[in-house]
Amino acid sequence: MEINRDIHLNRIIARKHNGMIKVITGLRRCGKSYLLFNLFQKHLHENGVDDTHIIKVDLEDRRNQSLRNPDNLLAYIDAQLVDTNMYYVLLDEVQLVPEFEDVLNSFLKVPNADIYVTGSNAKFLSKDVITEFRGRGDEIHITPLSFREFSSVKNGDRETLLYEYMMYGGMPQVVAMDSVEQKSEYLKGLFTHVYLRDIKERYDIQKDDDLEELISLIASNIGGLTNPAKLENSFMSVKHSRLSQETIKTYLDQLQDAFLIEKSVRYDIKGKKYINTPSKYYFSDLGLRNARLNFRQTEFTHLLENMIYNELRLRGFSVDVGQLSVTQPDTDGKRKRTMLEVDFVCNQGYKRYYIQSAYAMPTQEKMEQELKPLLKINDNFMKYVIVGTPTPTYQNDDGVVIMNIYDFLMNENSLSI
Repeated sequence: MEINRDIHLNRIIARKHNGMIKVITGLRRCGKSYLLFNLFQKHLHENGVDDTHIIKVDLEDRRNQSLRNPDNLLAYIDAQLVDTNMYYVLLDEVQLVPEFEDVLNSFLKVPNADIYVTGSNAKFLSKDVITEFRGRGDEIHITPLSFREFSSVKNGDRETLLYEYMMYGGMPQVVAMDSVEQKSEYLKGLFTHVYLRDIKERYDIQKDDDLEELISLIASNIGGLTNPAKLENSFMSVKHSRLSQETIKTYLDQLQDAFLIEKSVRYDIKGKKYINTPSKYYFSDLGLRNARLNFRQTEFTHLLENMIYNELRLRGFSVDVGQLSVTQPDTDGKRKRTMLEVDFVCNQGYKRYYIQSAYAMPTQEKMEQELKPLLKINDNFMKYVIVGTPTPTYQNDDGVVIMNIYDFLMNENSLSI
């Protein structure tokens, strides 16, 4: 089963021959190796590059164990550069090579070597790319499958497919599985035996009970504003455990470094400034989030919001939580200052979109509730309400686009109407 991953593939293609080390990062098992060794190699073949000019090494394969020695790897690649034509060097799991930074940096001055590598979360994070390659590392972040990619290889009506995607996520291995039991056990094992182990090994965490409890709290609270202080109080009141704010912040940073969660900070729309705390956290894959909670807390509204966030990030937007201060009369007629929230403030270059996530808007009252924050924003950027029900997409008299979740997810240019 070949899954087209055109968004990520095109980002790699756009960086060809840029004189930098292309570093492909992302969750373990999200498809980095497949993208590099299958889809990108296929692109090279289709553009006239033959196998003699594609140097491919899977460093996780025991057959290549001798190439985990940095000098051996360097000599192996050098020996294949026999002419002045361009060579494409594809290295998988490069962190298995000691001093791999020196090996890769050695090729920065070789004009006919174009370098692409993948690395696991345990020892190769985004900040490593920045620090280890002397400003010559170019990170390409890979995500689990989008709903559009997921749907391209699945049969069924869109409502059934959306439910499956929201429940079990977009990890490529899961998509190929048929039984619910198999999907569930795989995701639980992946979380415990791969991601948590990676974090513990990298940061030498000996007592991991608190870390696991924190992950469960974050998973239960996706789409909710929180901060280390609130989480500290939750540990005290719910878990009857003491965990300092400093430790909680450290754990949250580590979970973000491992690409398990992402943080969305608050933005004051009127004041045009960021508010550091509280923030929202979203899971990079809904299946992993649900597996963490044993598939118990699967409220559509929260999963919908997380799914929209992930799609926006896939499209390259920076995504903040919007906050809007308004003064309006209360029930007694007195003017009162209240805070309204816009789920997502999305920025990409000169583009900006305001987006609300809503399960449904069955009544006029519910529609007014969702539209109110958007209508209080005094600028000309596009505003959307993305609805979880299959209602027709239209633009209302106030210029707000009401869009169903399927139109949003299935068209990568859906916000350009």
